[in-house]
Amino acid sequence: MTEPHDDHPHVPGPSLWPVGFAVGIVVLLVGVIISWWVAGLGGLIALAFAFLWVRDLTAGTPLAHAPEVAPETGGAAAADAPATATIHEDAEERYPRSKFLELSTLGLGGVIGGIVTAPAIGFMVAPAFLKQGQKDHDLGPISDFPEGKYVIATYMADKSQGEVSRRTAFVRYNGQLKGQPSFTIISNHCAHLGCPVQANGPLDEKNTKTFGDVTLIPTVSIAGFGCPCHGGQYNTEGNRIAGPPVRALDRYAFSIRNGRLFIGKPFSVSHVDGAGSSAVIHKWAFSFPGEHVNGLESWLYPIQPPH
Repeated sequence: MTEPHDDHPHVPGPSLWPVGFAVGIVVLLVGVIISWWVAGLGGLIALAFAFLWVRDLTAGTPLAHAPEVAPETGGAAAADAPATATIHEDAEERYPRSKFLELSTLGLGGVIGGIVTAPAIGFMVAPAFLKQGQKDHDLGPISDFPEGKYVIATYMADKSQGEVSRRTAFVRYNGQLKGQPSFTIISNHCAHLGCPVQANGPLDEKNTKTFGDVTLIPTVSIAGFGCPCHGGQYNTEGNRIAGPPVRALDRYAFSIRNGRLFIGKPFSVSHVDGAGSSAVIHKWAFSFPGEHVNGLESWLYPIQPPH
């Protein structure tokens, strides 16, 4: 006579493992945007809580226990019948239909969820890593930039996009520094809301030079830069001197190749000490207009995606 079996499927009690698994997934997705180390940490958290979740689902069920074989007692003929019956009953309970359906439903749901969400996540995350920033652009020979005077340079960052990608920079040749040409290249994007900054002074438009997509307009003399939108004012080094901007104007990296000036990627500046080739630039990672780059205020802004 066999013992009656419980027909009710095992239902696990309340658990925090799904919450931990969800937190791990969130950390992983955020890490994909900001840092692969954070993404790895999120993956480990998700795997750890997924293991604990599955273990909790299978705890207290025949899945969590190995079948027991009845010990051999008496004669061979007498022992075979009970042992066979015990093994047969354990084999039936090792993978009950209710537990199989429960785990297969969870697994199939996870696979379907991954198939559905993977493309959406790809469209959201991939643009942050593909074709971001800009390539170095040839602005012409160094001789086109008179020492001590600003030249307004415009160029297309991406020729395939046409005029919509045109950028403007204020370029000044500072002479030699330790045997190498020194340049100051300032962005025309206001550090307040990104409006186009203008040079405060007359331009020498008669001596404008154009080649390819590059246009160089020399200035006669300037007293700094000003934003016509909200009154932001900057000195000749790009430091904020009046108005709502929160920092100095951004600058561009540059390189010299075969006597020609190449403009590189932008970076943010909190302020500049000194002037010209002897200036000390307090450089920071590129940030959007209106964002502080140092001090307590910088912690109030969301993490930047890669540029």
